Amino acid sequence: MTDVDEDLARLAAHHGVATSYLDQLRQPLDVDRAAVVGVLAALGVDASSTSALRDALAAVDAQSPTPPVVVVRRSVGGHVAVGGPTQLRLEDGTHRAVASDGGRARLAPGLPLGWHCLELGDRELPVIVTPDRVTPRSKRGWGWMVQLYAMRSESSWGVGDIADLRTLTSWTAERGGDLVLVNPLHAVAPTTPMQPSPYSPASRRFTNPLYLRVEDTPWYAAASAKLRAEVDALRPTSDVDRIDRDSAWSARAAALQLLARDAPTLTSPALPPEDDDLWLFATWCALCEVHGNDWRQWPESLRRSDSPAVSRARRDLDDRVRFFAWLQVFADDQLAATQDEARLAGMDVGVVHDLAVGADPSGADAWMLQEALALSARIGAPPDLFNQQGQDWGMPPWHPRGLAEAGYRPLRDMLRSVLRHAGGLRIDHVLGMFRLWWIPEGAGAADGTYVTYDADALLGVIALEAERADAVVIGEDLGTVPPEVRRTLAERGVLGSSVLWFEREEVTPGEIGALQPADKWREAALASVTTHDLPTALGWLRGEHLRVRAELGLVKDVNADEITWRNERAELLALLVDSGVIDSADLPDEELAEALHRFIARTPSRYVVAAPADAVGDLRQPNVPGTVDEYPNWRLPIADSSGRALLLDEMLSDPRVIGLAEALDQAVR
Repeated sequence: MTDVDEDLARLAAHHGVATSYLDQLRQPLDVDRAAVVGVLAALGVDASSTSALRDALAAVDAQSPTPPVVVVRRSVGGHVAVGGPTQLRLEDGTHRAVASDGGRARLAPGLPLGWHCLELGDRELPVIVTPDRVTPRSKRGWGWMVQLYAMRSESSWGVGDIADLRTLTSWTAERGGDLVLVNPLHAVAPTTPMQPSPYSPASRRFTNPLYLRVEDTPWYAAASAKLRAEVDALRPTSDVDRIDRDSAWSARAAALQLLARDAPTLTSPALPPEDDDLWLFATWCALCEVHGNDWRQWPESLRRSDSPAVSRARRDLDDRVRFFAWLQVFADDQLAATQDEARLAGMDVGVVHDLAVGADPSGADAWMLQEALALSARIGAPPDLFNQQGQDWGMPPWHPRGLAEAGYRPLRDMLRSVLRHAGGLRIDHVLGMFRLWWIPEGAGAADGTYVTYDADALLGVIALEAERADAVVIGEDLGTVPPEVRRTLAERGVLGSSVLWFEREEVTPGEIGALQPADKWREAALASVTTHDLPTALGWLRGEHLRVRAELGLVKDVNADEITWRNERAELLALLVDSGVIDSADLPDEELAEALHRFIARTPSRYVVAAPADAVGDLRQPNVPGTVDEYPNWRLPIADSSGRALLLDEMLSDPRVIGLAEALDQAVR
């Protein structure tokens, strides 16, 4: 029984705050009043008392009918209340006449795609004209999904880097593959201890220089033999059984600083204009070295990126600011070269970059984009079958109104940065384009509620930037996802994600459907056996995740968890037999793991990807949701079933990896 009254429900509905929702089994659940009031507070709306609620509703009634930004599809156009005559200024500076009727401007179908503006006398109203959908590619393809940091080579500086990514894409292209999906390469704070999770970055717009190959920088190319020898001596080995980002970055940073000290001016890259946001990000990096990684703990005068004190600090720290700016340019050049080589080698897509769902509240994006974020809330996921206590990802969400009032430019700039050197984009938790699970300050992961977003506008911006970058878009649409979300994504040309464990038939709410046969899977999707948040193929077949989850206290009933797994394992193997992928379920686990991949290759899914870790029999999943340091999340190099760490050089000559690549290529083509 809900304790949300009618007035609170009306206020919540206006601000997109859910008072009830359907869980993973499509059963209705009511949201507690405290969660609704807490989330409204995070949106800047006070509903904590009767009088505050009354004032908030009055503010809703007095709201202007003119929105802060207008997003229309090119083929449809639209109308907007403007209150007077206006004209449309296109992004190229030219103007178009706009018909007006009764104070409503008509944006006719067929306008040029782009970021335009309605001129309303003393103010301007941003207008974004978007494609109806992301332009699809018809060619079917296969490839790898990788955690780049774990793909270390003999030449790596302790962490898999962009040069290793280039090696893998070239190897894949030679064998007929069309894409390599890589974990987010987003920037983290530049001082130790370094954030291990690629899904909790400091900034989603900039790149982590930890992935730079030092030897591929212009500074190294121009260095003397003596200086190169000094730099080479700093390179750490890659034979340890844990990814040590702190030592890897310390060595890499020391090498780059040595090179920067002696780098001739002419070999330094051309830096962007002084008003580019790169300079502000580089200033944040330099300030982290002085004041620590959390801007919320800095002196008060530095906590606003647009403050006079920050401008002074930028000048005072000019050498360090320029150093960090150069590192971003180097990373951008190396990533662009990797994508260019992939396409020249025949890859239809090339590198697909992963976009994390949010950024660390202590990081650069939160510092630079405070008005566009709800900094007093955290995003996560409600309890579901795999995570029974819910998930708290610890990152602030976009503020729906704040993002719109910024004209969606923060989203545009982020997309452009990632797509600048990509053939595709994977959007982690694409449900966030429709709604996000907000957790109020002081609440637990299960004690939140959903906040809705203008999905048509957000997907339109994504389609526009993908169109301009000639990129495919893949949405991670797993978990508690309403069916209408998947329909909308398909209509807008955004591919979904089909994971073997989750592809089940639609059934009555409250029940779990049977596993889907291969021919019933979606065509407009990227198919995989597993993901970075789930057990590896061999780990799942052997029940390794049961042991880990029980030891970490992540399940309420260990025995029930094992019974469920045994039933699901038997069901899956029966499906493999029935579909003719294997003749009998009585096979070694390693052969069954390969059979799982041959099964997904039989689906009609547009793209089929496998993890190299699954090819070599790694038992350990990269990340266990619900943990931070209790499990070595994001710190595990790829290893074989005995736990022996493998380098990229060894993997690419491993018969199991070669065999899986050949099997995927043959099945997909």
